[in-house]
Amino acid sequence: MIFDRNERKEVIALLGAGAMGCAIVRRIAAGRTVLFGDISEAALERMSDEFARGGYDVETVVVDALDTRSVRAFAARAAELGPVKYFIDTAGASPHQTTPEHILALDMVATGHAIDAFGKVMAEGGAGLVISSQTGYMYPIPYDAEQQIIAAATDELMDLPFIQETAMKDSGLAYMIAKRVNHLQVLRAAATTWRERRARINTISPGVIVTPLAYDEFAAAGEGYQRMIDAGAAQRVGTPDEIAEAGAFLLGDHAGFITGTDLLIDGGTIAAIRAGCYTLGE
Repeated sequence: MIFDRNERKEVIALLGAGAMGCAIVRRIAAGRTVLFGDISEAALERMSDEFARGGYDVETVVVDALDTRSVRAFAARAAELGPVKYFIDTAGASPHQTTPEHILALDMVATGHAIDAFGKVMAEGGAGLVISSQTGYMYPIPYDAEQQIIAAATDELMDLPFIQETAMKDSGLAYMIAKRVNHLQVLRAAATTWRERRARINTISPGVIVTPLAYDEFAAAGEGYQRMIDAGAAQRVGTPDEIAEAGAFLLGDHAGFITGTDLLIDGGTIAAIRAGCYTLGE
């Protein structure tokens, strides 16, 4: 049975077939082609089957986000399928899963390469969204270091003095800094390469969101996460669907005047820190 006879449909490319990214895609996928990219063939097969059974037009590509050529091929495949309307990047590793070097390579450098690659294929009027983290607000980067980060090419980021001397100290610090760098990468792209395509790009910084991946963090540092949850005004965790609602807004036409910025969705944790009501590590 042919579900959709329309040709040359707009394309949604999702890098990292996790809970939050897939929840966003569900909000915007009707009548469009969805291209899932992930390093896990099992995850791709699971999401492809789930979306296809829901009536969506789905294709998949195995993508190693750490391999620049793989990411560029993913962007090129998206462009082959049709005008690339939306790009969503959720690929990353959490602090208790790996080393500082790996976090910086995946959450910072690989994200930069994905932004660069899709900045060359986005359709006019298209939009991108990078899933960052509330932790990007937890470790202030000095102004001079931020300016160096903004000015640096993606391949130069790991060699910057601030990254080498500070971000490499431990995985938690590497994660915080990588997520702040995401904000700066998007800011730069919005003003330069994506602007040239007449496309927008933003970040979302979720707080404690319950996903399958989050349980690794809960198992490793549950007490700390509980204190963080309790400190926020919402007094609860967030859900992928709540992130999806905000993501669909930022990608959609109602947000056509929003680019190069971050939306913090954390239930009030960062507000509690800044107001002196909560201190990390307490």
